Amino acid sequence: MKPIERLTLLCALIAIAEACSSDKRLLGPGGSKPLAAGAAAEDSPAYGPWGTPVNLGPVVNSSYNENHPAISKDGLSLYISSSPPSPRPGGRGGADIWVSQRASIDAPWGAPVDLGPNINSAGNDGVPSLSTDGHRLYFHSTGRGGCGAADLFVSRRQDKRDDFGWEPAENLGCVVNSPFADNGPTIFEDDATGLTTLYFNSPRPGGLGDVDIYASTLQADGTFGPGVLVRELSSPSRDTRVAIRRDGLEIFLSTDRPGGVGREDIWVATRATTLDPWSPPVPLGPVVNSPYVNSGPALSFDGTELYFYSNRPGGFGGNDLYVTTRARLRGRDTAEDAGDETHQRSDGKKKEKE
Repeated sequence: MKPIERLTLLCALIAIAEACSSDKRLLGPGGSKPLAAGAAAEDSPAYGPWGTPVNLGPVVNSSYNENHPAISKDGLSLYISSSPPSPRPGGRGGADIWVSQRASIDAPWGAPVDLGPNINSAGNDGVPSLSTDGHRLYFHSTGRGGCGAADLFVSRRQDKRDDFGWEPAENLGCVVNSPFADNGPTIFEDDATGLTTLYFNSPRPGGLGDVDIYASTLQADGTFGPGVLVRELSSPSRDTRVAIRRDGLEIFLSTDRPGGVGREDIWVATRATTLDPWSPPVPLGPVVNSPYVNSGPALSFDGTELYFYSNRPGGFGGNDLYVTTRARLRGRDTAEDAGDETHQRSDGKKKEKE
């Protein structure tokens, strides 16, 4: 065989070998970036244990009931539900959604302000959940009519820094909503699969018990599909609010199922990839949970802070907001996770990256 023939044959063999070993992983939008349904082992975050919860203090909390928090991606806006039988004064109806702001992640929280009539109604409006990009706010409401006893709504805003720029809320429709009380939405946008899932809780028939956890997938036409029972997270007991880590591999839930330490506790479940079912939930234990009510978890974008409410002794009202923290031991750093946001409210000197 001539030298040029040998070289041609060698190149052909190399090309065949590369084709046989091509990356078969799921591709991201556009097909250019390989993704996995779960993070690679070296990129998967690892965390230390949760610390002792800290009360958010008498500016955020009041002598009334503060419940179901939601924390913005940059950590500078804390959305709060204030609920009957004792909602804080200054609201518009039964339960309202409020927001507390701070100048930086090291600054104290300011006094909560009611979000106004585009979000709140004469009925009960609560359990806020922000989309990752900050342009959508999901919540439930009983004061606007619709499909059932309580429905899921969404409001949009143009400027993700404007906590008072929310447009009039829209009902998500009677495919995802039912004639029963559909409550506690939590939105999850999966970078691995491109799917958007809305978790919520409902006492609708067909579940396992009192209130169960359901999931609805965003359809190509922009509407949410029917709610599907998340069987592995539900039980014959009352299972309500969830908070999901941004990679979709860890989820926290409120439940009064047996095995906790309080009247209602926060439990956690995990999964290997976002295509897998959740593991059986386990309680966070007595460091976070107490013999009282411990409920309404909300996770920070970087996964190191868990906000919730509790009526444990030492608070300022019926239910108070608390935060517990944990250290990040492995995984991409916070700046990359947060999209290079400055974690400082804009004063004309710094802007968070769009």
